[in-house]
Amino acid sequence: MTSLIKRVATIMNEIAPLRLADHSWDNVGVLVESPQSNNSGVVLLTVDLTPEVMEECLKHNVEVVVAYHPPIFSPFKRLQLSNPKQKIILQTIRHGASIYSPHTSLDVTANGINDWLASIVDAKGITYPIQPTEEESNDANTSVGNGRIVKLSNPKQMRDLVNDIKTGLGIPTARVSLPDNWNEKTPIHSVAICAGSGSGVFRLLKEKVDVLFSGEMGHHDVLAANADGKAVILCEHTNTERGYLRAKLLPMLQEKLGNDIRVIVSAVDKDPLVIW
Repeated sequence: MTSLIKRVATIMNEIAPLRLADHSWDNVGVLVESPQSNNSGVVLLTVDLTPEVMEECLKHNVEVVVAYHPPIFSPFKRLQLSNPKQKIILQTIRHGASIYSPHTSLDVTANGINDWLASIVDAKGITYPIQPTEEESNDANTSVGNGRIVKLSNPKQMRDLVNDIKTGLGIPTARVSLPDNWNEKTPIHSVAICAGSGSGVFRLLKEKVDVLFSGEMGHHDVLAANADGKAVILCEHTNTERGYLRAKLLPMLQEKLGNDIRVIVSAVDKDPLVIW
């Protein structure tokens, strides 16, 4: 019988092919494969595998963790309990659990995180990548690549757009930066999107857009965007990623794995930054 981690890896590679990830720096795929699985049949989805999420995994006897952000990023020279990140890996192995991370492959793929964000901005708009992947770059209809541009089906004002985003992400606040010549009623026709951290992807833009929407950007990148006439909407890094797990990834995985496997989303995974 095929192990659950191998089943999950196969299905995840269908949803978000690992060949699409940025292998120049990212670390994706099966990161931990338990030599002796606990065979619980429970899969947990999380953005970050923190100590709190690890405790949740132990509580629910999780067999496979799908962690969007890779918990193993830089190489380890040793594994010690005194190091919180290394302790999580040791706990995972001891518990008979395995870890899979899709990260950038889930950003770039069709129907991935950036497409989900695009649907929040305007489900009826025209959506395409900021930069198509190299193998897709000659296809005018491609939906695979870095970031997304949404041409709105109807112009929106900033307050309406921000409210749509906050509702779609399930968050109470967003940070907004407007160019000096903008006001709340300035019509918005196009939005560039990048889940997580957007500065690098937004530098790939080759056409004019009205708004940049991401989780986070550098201070000087926001100033540069405003100087170029673009407004900026920032919702914190993982707030632009987390909702996808429940809205899209959970039902896809559950359907493909079948009713003998239980897929859950972490209840304690959260963005580390809050507004007081």
